Amino acid sequence: MASSLSLPPYNYLIINFFTFSAFFIFLFKKSKIIQNKKIFFLYGWLFGFGFFLSSLYWISISLTFDQNFKFLIPITVILIPAFLGIFYGLVTLCFIILRPKKTVVSFFSFSLFFGIFEFIRGSILTGFPWNLIAHSFSNHLEILSITSFIGTYGFNLFCISLFTSPAIFILRDTKKDIGVCIAFLIMPLLFYMYGLSYKEKFNTSDVVSYNHKIRVIGSNISLDRFYLNIDPVSVINDLIEISEPTKNEKTIFVWPEGIFPEISQKELFKYKWLFEKRFNKNHLLLIGINNQIINKDSINYFNSLSIYDHNLELLNFYNKVNLVPFGEFLPFENKLKALGLRSITNNYQSFSKGNRREIMEINREGFSIKILPLICYEIIYSGKIFTNSNFDLIINISEDGWFGNSIGPKQHFTHSIFRAIESGKYLLRSANNGIAAIINPLGIVEQKVEYGKSGYVDLKETKKMQPTLFAKYGNKIFITLILLYIFIIFSFNRIKNE
Repeated sequence: MASSLSLPPYNYLIINFFTFSAFFIFLFKKSKIIQNKKIFFLYGWLFGFGFFLSSLYWISISLTFDQNFKFLIPITVILIPAFLGIFYGLVTLCFIILRPKKTVVSFFSFSLFFGIFEFIRGSILTGFPWNLIAHSFSNHLEILSITSFIGTYGFNLFCISLFTSPAIFILRDTKKDIGVCIAFLIMPLLFYMYGLSYKEKFNTSDVVSYNHKIRVIGSNISLDRFYLNIDPVSVINDLIEISEPTKNEKTIFVWPEGIFPEISQKELFKYKWLFEKRFNKNHLLLIGINNQIINKDSINYFNSLSIYDHNLELLNFYNKVNLVPFGEFLPFENKLKALGLRSITNNYQSFSKGNRREIMEINREGFSIKILPLICYEIIYSGKIFTNSNFDLIINISEDGWFGNSIGPKQHFTHSIFRAIESGKYLLRSANNGIAAIINPLGIVEQKVEYGKSGYVDLKETKKMQPTLFAKYGNKIFITLILLYIFIIFSFNRIKNE
């Protein structure tokens, strides 16, 4: 549980040097005297269960908004950490199966298995790469700049090794083993120097000015709008007031995810009378709003980011690809519905998955900008959000009200910092009941609307950066690092045999 304090918003990363080193020392010594592999799986599972129980408790808050779901709260609090703990159990199981005898080989094997199963956790089924150990460094942006090179999973592999490295000093077989410990302790300094160089490169880059400002909205509108049948007119008026449109300023407004109760994408024009008072041809709106496609026998619902002109003519839209299990869709729906389970959002109806994520281009009277759309949960995926880096900005819209007044919104926001650095792009985040911000490619939050506040931030210019190495090759770099670790393990084994 102590390691959870290394994560946002606490960021006491020094704790990990004690928890990971102690855990590894415990496993290494037990491997000498215990043969039962199931016991080792239990050790890892308990470590993971405690970690996720203390860092993901807030997920159950999403079940408090509706009386129909409250009975699931105790189950959720236990079941999610219990499931995620399995991945850590598999780490220690693989470790004891390999049962390396040499300290350094054990160290690299432990780090390797941990890094691989964290990657699997973020990929299998729908994937849930939340609260990786790498997130402990979210306040150390110079060091974090290395993710532009090796990505989050690659950096996560390094973090596991770094935090475990003091154990080598304690368990060393020879004095030479201390060199491995020292090497990992020096590497953050090397990453820091790389970060300073990367920062200097960014600061001397060409400035790109826009003739349309992009205004990102942060709002604090209660989720009661869905449960108490609040008139959507009041919500629209609130957002317009927060946006403060000026008719002679060319502005693109970005509003949060799913912000309107009971209004679909094609129904928004009914409220044109509210918009025409404050918006004109100088304005465009990017709005998180649900989309419906009516088939012969059914209706498909999509969580969408839609682009409208000032007359509420729909110009383009993106349907969310990565949906939240149980929140936006019900896995094994036919079977689980029979048990009375339903998805939490969209009036208990599952959303359909969009076909694929494509770059959206906005062209307006000589102004052109390409954006990569990400809706809420999609921001958490490293190396899976784009294959084409030919875009200008990442636009992320979110509804964080489901997390309540917990650490959840802060953890969610941290992922935005990682995606901005990995991609080398500016990231604009519009959130309701969360944090809205402009984050530059260094991970620096240039402007933000604090949690629990309403307001806006404006982007008028950016600095042009070349695509990062990670943007070009993605998680192939992580695979390369895995192969490097395997090579090191075989090399140390060969040295021992010789």
